[in-house]
Amino acid sequence: QVQLVESGGGLVQAGGSLRLSCAASGRTFSSYAMGWFRQAPGKEREFVATIRWRGGSTYYADSVKGRFTISRDNAKNTVYLQMNSLKPEDTAVYYCAAGLDPGWYPLHSFQYNYWGQGTQVTVSS
Repeated sequence: QVQLVESGGGLVQAGGSLRLSCAASGRTFSSYAMGWFRQAPGKEREFVATIRWRGGSTYYADSVKGRFTISRDNAKNTVYLQMNSLKPEDTAVYYCAAGLDPGWYPLHSFQYNYWGQGTQVTVSS
């Protein structure tokens, strides 16, 4: 059974940093891409970043490019999202997701098969 468990959310002031972690278990993820999505109150879930497990290439939403960094630790089967220069508009529930690598960067939620429970990130102004 695949499990994705996020951690690291919290309350931070604008300009601050947080690092989210996603511990993955239940299968081998070498053929998968891992993604981070977020959902703010009253808004649709949106893509944030993705990393292809094989090779480690990454892709970011324009809104976080240059501020967020996605990475993975093969030995720990864990994916990270380092978030710097946080803004109030980054406030959302952040979700980790896993899906079979489609050969390109999966940017849409329907391309992911497994989801974590989410972790709240709140950025105060």
